[in-house]
Amino acid sequence: MQHIQKTGGWALVPFLVFVLTFLGAGILLNDFYALPAPVAVVLGIISAFFILRGSTEAKVAALIQGCGDSKIITMCLIYLLAGAFATVTKVVGGVDATVNLGLSVLPVQYLGLGVFLLAAFLSTATGTSVGAIVALGPIVVGLAEQSHTSLPLLLGALLGGAMFGDNLSFISDTTIAATQTQECSMRDKFRVNILIAGPAALVTIALLLITGLNTAGAGAGLLPELQDFSFWQIVPYLLVIVLAISGVNVFVVLILGTLASGAVGLWQGQLEVLQFGRSVYEGFTGMTEIFLLSMLTGGLAKMVSEAGGIAFLLQRVSKATRGFRSAQVGIGALVGGTNTAIANNTVSIVVTGQVVKEISQRYAVDKRKTAALMDISSCVVQGLLPYGAQILILLSFTEGKLNFLDLWANAWYLYLLLLFSLLAVYTPFVDNYLAKQPAAETAVATS
Repeated sequence: MQHIQKTGGWALVPFLVFVLTFLGAGILLNDFYALPAPVAVVLGIISAFFILRGSTEAKVAALIQGCGDSKIITMCLIYLLAGAFATVTKVVGGVDATVNLGLSVLPVQYLGLGVFLLAAFLSTATGTSVGAIVALGPIVVGLAEQSHTSLPLLLGALLGGAMFGDNLSFISDTTIAATQTQECSMRDKFRVNILIAGPAALVTIALLLITGLNTAGAGAGLLPELQDFSFWQIVPYLLVIVLAISGVNVFVVLILGTLASGAVGLWQGQLEVLQFGRSVYEGFTGMTEIFLLSMLTGGLAKMVSEAGGIAFLLQRVSKATRGFRSAQVGIGALVGGTNTAIANNTVSIVVTGQVVKEISQRYAVDKRKTAALMDISSCVVQGLLPYGAQILILLSFTEGKLNFLDLWANAWYLYLLLLFSLLAVYTPFVDNYLAKQPAAETAVATS
């Protein structure tokens, strides 16, 4: 059987072609989402056929083996089901109902607190920080104007809540990528993640509550007129969250959530049977980019790995690593640094997954903690990037009234999340918890 020849660090060049193509296009076009990531990966794969040594047959075999890896296929199928659930629940009015329910119980002086909680729930339920920001952004800008509340404060709360939910959601791209690349149960990752993100969120809530108390009576405006909504439209979100936390198989969770959402839509007249099917398919197609990205990146990673690129990178990272604690910092820095370069948290986790797994195993870092640190570091960086989708979308809603420095000054949750992540690395609290909790055997069976 033919194999790709070992070339050490030279084997990383195709990977660099992918990253630099994606990065370069973003800089030149002033839009890091103008060039679809799968196209950049394809260019990296093409370069691998020219740069890596060995027969064409061996390179094709490695590419196909990587694309068809069971973990990659599992990840891709979860993406499809998550897309179907998110699309159907949106079509039946789940997002609008959640927003209106939250706004209906918000005292004006506690808008910052309410926006944070509402964004956190919505992004956790839908699995997307961008979706929560798009849904709530225009409303929050209007609320700031009508209630005379600080716009930077409200948008900072929205950003923090959106990233909180994205980081913890069972159907978030980042959660799926982190748990599948590290072969970790989603429920196990959630438990570790909440030990870090939970305290950060609680401190943020306390700060927003204190801010509200200090500004009580200052809001002279009124909340906008709310639309009628049905609590049943929110039930599918609650069902998915409860089932996922209970440890039900992730495929079962997403299928039941989609069926429940469809049933609500059919019952209340927002959907017809054929439209339900079309919405499911629309959800599938909405995940095409991340599906192709994960599959093709798996193929490229396999080619680079067989040529010795992963081993070379691991060797270099190991030289800078002094032990258990520094390995965890290195994991966060590797994922965060990649995210800084390509402005996409999911892509960052996917492309660094194999190297991170090797580092984690070499230095005996629990895979549950590794998955949580990967997701957290990518979310912190993504949430603060001036050229990241989250900040760019938020600023677009303000029509030039705000700049990213104003958002940075009010992104309290993200700074606290970073702080508690470092505490989780340098204190034994999380490690002691993990020592008492057995990990699930597989990522899929008990997710």
